[in-house]
Amino acid sequence: MFDLHGKVALITGGSRGIGRAIALRLAKNGADVVVNYVRHRRDAEETVAAIEEMGRKCLAVKANVAQEKDVLRMFEEIRKQHDHLDILVSNAASGVLKPAMELTNRHWNWAMDINARALLDLTQHAVPMMRNHGRIMAVSSLGAVRAVPNYTVVGASKAALESLVRHLAVELGPRGILVNTISAGVVDTDALKKFPNRDEIIRQSLERTPLGRLTTPEDVADLALFLCSDLAKMIHGQVVVVDGGYAIQG
Repeated sequence: MFDLHGKVALITGGSRGIGRAIALRLAKNGADVVVNYVRHRRDAEETVAAIEEMGRKCLAVKANVAQEKDVLRMFEEIRKQHDHLDILVSNAASGVLKPAMELTNRHWNWAMDINARALLDLTQHAVPMMRNHGRIMAVSSLGAVRAVPNYTVVGASKAALESLVRHLAVELGPRGILVNTISAGVVDTDALKKFPNRDEIIRQSLERTPLGRLTTPEDVADLALFLCSDLAKMIHGQVVVVDGGYAIQG
């Protein structure tokens, strides 16, 4: 059910954290992987080495997915090594953490471009390589549907991302391409360290999560693997939450 041999996966923001965990999980189950990164070259190289040790092919491509010209160049690099693409995971994300009254147009546009619009650009380039089948996944967060302090512009961009997934699902479903959102709970990655109230977020999450622990990058990777499998062939256009039950407590 989880045999991905012969498949090629592109994971944006794949050098660290959740993206890296997804890249490793898909490779462990047979996929060849393209790891996209923008700043952390050493992390990308380490991820490539780990995947190649599994006997899988791995290509690291530096590209800012918020820039159309970078996305175009990235797919040119991919096509040099692969004649098809089966899995796209839009995981790269960014955004400023500020109260709404301190946000500027630049903050808004940056978050929307990298967290939402990038999925559209990536999909437009990926679909012609998918041979009328494939999986597209976007990584979101609970801030898309909940008010989180200082998360205004990121939360709004994640909500836009989830809406885009639904529209893509309607359009791409007839082609046999499944499109879904993975919404993760509180994951203690480098991104969380940027929150000024990180310790309080972790404490509250542990208190409110019925399973009693934080979500890990590996938990998110397990869900991504499931959505790539035949077991998920009728899951389409959905937001699938992995949070240990955190979100059900209001």
